[in-house]
Amino acid sequence: MPALNKKRNIHEYISGYVDGEGCFSISFSKRKKFLVGFETRPSFSTSQNEDRAQILFLMKKNFKCGSIRRDFSDKTLKYEVRSLEDIVNKIIPHFEKYPLLSFKQKDFKLFKQICLLMQKNMHRNKNGLRKIVNLAFKMNPSGKRKYTKEEIQKVLR
Repeated sequence: MPALNKKRNIHEYISGYVDGEGCFSISFSKRKKFLVGFETRPSFSTSQNEDRAQILFLMKKNFKCGSIRRDFSDKTLKYEVRSLEDIVNKIIPHFEKYPLLSFKQKDFKLFKQICLLMQKNMHRNKNGLRKIVNLAFKMNPSGKRKYTKEEIQKVLR
């Protein structure tokens, strides 16, 4: 890994990189054993080609959490944080202190709101999950989802 210029603000650099290449998302998976019928999973991720993946290792070292894995769908490496505790205590504070500058800031604010609701176990009851689903479907409008908002809400009736 090349030596970093000591005068650079690595935190600002990470936010800038994530602004272009990162993703804050909430996914829902059907789970019969769950009282509400769905598992709710937050994820912060970003990816890069393997030959330029130093930034992913830098993020993992900086945040002291998450994992790096190979993404065979697009032949990249992906840095991902899925632990709600790490997201709430490490990822969210970073992006509050070093905000995103693009429209992705809107997704981040919704993501933060959802994670804080999850921290209060709101995803474990139908009313709370309805609120989370409504917020989540305002995020990442171009993203793909396994279930539609209507399919999830139908189970929550």
